[in-house]
Amino acid sequence: MNRRAPIALVPALALALALAACQSAPASVPESAGEGHGAIAGATELAEPALHLTSVTPGGEVRHLDLLDETTDALGEITPSTSLETDGRFLYAGRDGGVGIVDSGVWTWNHVDHFHYYEAPAVILGDLTGDGEPTVVASDLGAGIRFDGGEAVLLDLDALKKGRIEERFRLDVPAGSGMVVPLPTGALVTDADGLRHVDATGADVETVPCNDPAGSIATNVGVVVGCADAAILAVTDADGTSFERIPYPEGADDRALSFAAREGRPTVAGLTGGDAFWLLDTRERAWTRVDAGEPLARVAAVDDADQHVVALTTKGEVLVIDGESGKAIARTKPLVAASLADPTLAAGVTLQIDANRTYLNGPAENVMFEIDHADSGRIARTFEADAPAFVAETGR
Repeated sequence: MNRRAPIALVPALALALALAACQSAPASVPESAGEGHGAIAGATELAEPALHLTSVTPGGEVRHLDLLDETTDALGEITPSTSLETDGRFLYAGRDGGVGIVDSGVWTWNHVDHFHYYEAPAVILGDLTGDGEPTVVASDLGAGIRFDGGEAVLLDLDALKKGRIEERFRLDVPAGSGMVVPLPTGALVTDADGLRHVDATGADVETVPCNDPAGSIATNVGVVVGCADAAILAVTDADGTSFERIPYPEGADDRALSFAAREGRPTVAGLTGGDAFWLLDTRERAWTRVDAGEPLARVAAVDDADQHVVALTTKGEVLVIDGESGKAIARTKPLVAASLADPTLAAGVTLQIDANRTYLNGPAENVMFEIDHADSGRIARTFEADAPAFVAETGR
């Protein structure tokens, strides 16, 4: 793995924000009291989160729907994308040769025992270019991009908050699929030996064994990376980062290929690609396999008091599942059947989960759904939208 000097990219539009601390931090790495309390140039502190649905059309048009007043703003255009990842503020729209980066301008800052909510002008920041198709892993810890042509990039999150696209490092890695998973300091880069732990400059720290890594998510306990026979949990404290292996139960014949959950919760859901899914409790270091009895396209853990899990069937129905019993306690009619029937559109159909609602986009149906998962899967609102190929809930 060869290191190259970081490259600073000039953004398409500069956003002059002095953001000392505006992203939520994992419980293991609390931010200092007094940082950023209302002293963020260009941003307004709010009494409640400014939740939005930020969507991207197949042609690259970016739109911003305010969930409070239901107004929509057009933010501009990016190069048409084939994937979208978010940390709740920034959007990373991937396509062959690059990643378009959008600052939604709305975010929540976690001060451990309470939250601060901010809003600033949304802006399209610009492009990060690279060799091949990108895989993006984004969280409050930052964004890592692995281009399958053989490049691994870690972005500078503090620079992004100030409107600049800058790289902490760019490494030459073997061509092929993989991930760059941000940690509180440095990152995990997948390679033939498993996971290579590197520092913020890209220098090697250690190798963490992991067979066939796939899927990652940040929880309030630590950062998860899925392996063929276990999950690796990276936990960071004042002494540094340690790695724990959480093996699947004996006899398990499938694995989680991706993870999704309500942000910042300890329990996450892992999609297997079949009728079942896994729940991983990172606090208890334990797996639970749940058989839904029908093929699933998406699954996400709400991790609320009632242990709800929200799933999307391959027929386009949304299920609310009791995570303890595995029983479906609610089912909608097919909502996005046409979108799932089109392989290109299906790639962008996403379940976005927060404490109170689930959001689902139907690009073929030209609609976005707001679902109350705590009220028998009731469809609370529908929003007409022009081909929302990709959607991210922002402001959370």
